[in-house]
Amino acid sequence: MAEQKVAIVTGASSGIGRTTAVALAKEGIKVSLAARRDKEAEETLLLVKQAGGDGIFVKTDVSNEDDAKSLVEKTIKTYGRLDYAFNNAGVVEEPASFTTKTSSIFDKIMAVNVKGVWLSMKYEIPQMLKNGGGAIVNNSSVYGVIGHPQLPIYVASKHAVLGLTRAAALEYAKSGIRINSVAPGAIETEMMEQSIGNDKQLREALVALHPIGRAGKPEEIANAVVWLLSDKASFVTGHTLLVDGGWVGR
Repeated sequence: MAEQKVAIVTGASSGIGRTTAVALAKEGIKVSLAARRDKEAEETLLLVKQAGGDGIFVKTDVSNEDDAKSLVEKTIKTYGRLDYAFNNAGVVEEPASFTTKTSSIFDKIMAVNVKGVWLSMKYEIPQMLKNGGGAIVNNSSVYGVIGHPQLPIYVASKHAVLGLTRAAALEYAKSGIRINSVAPGAIETEMMEQSIGNDKQLREALVALHPIGRAGKPEEIANAVVWLLSDKASFVTGHTLLVDGGWVGR
């Protein structure tokens, strides 16, 4: 990746978003960090600078259109351009029977996981067109390609991310904007820890889903994202890259 390029990373306060922001900074990319949590996002910004990078933090709720628009506007005001985006912000669903789910749960998950990705791309793409192109990666999940009991809304939301990705990729393929998605398996993040807690049996069951014999690391997803954004993936668009330790291929 060339120097002086600029990337937006949403959900940058921890986990995959934080790790990817730092990885991009190490590639010489300036990063605009979007997140709802101030303290954690400022910690990410510090890590970016410690890695020799340059960045800003813009407090953002990606499900809010004004916030999504402001994120891109502040990025352009600061750096003058936008070349890459990793639309990573997402929320999880507590496992429960399908019929016990509420409209408020549905609305919350869809607002962040689907509407947030749509809004992010809505405002990112016009700026990339001004540069003659760019690259976007949206974060889906293995649950974007398979189902799982008791997580119907999350599964639906991650399937929707793939639909948004493919449709946008086709629309802007000839405009020089490549749009892909990553589909991680279980990754050792703060979100995973919150979901599993101290349940050793649940952890072992989750790890067992991965033929590779372990959960993934945030760095392994970050490496995939950096590759998809880079010119090394110049003939890849509309693609879903499984980074799942073999889960889906079992």
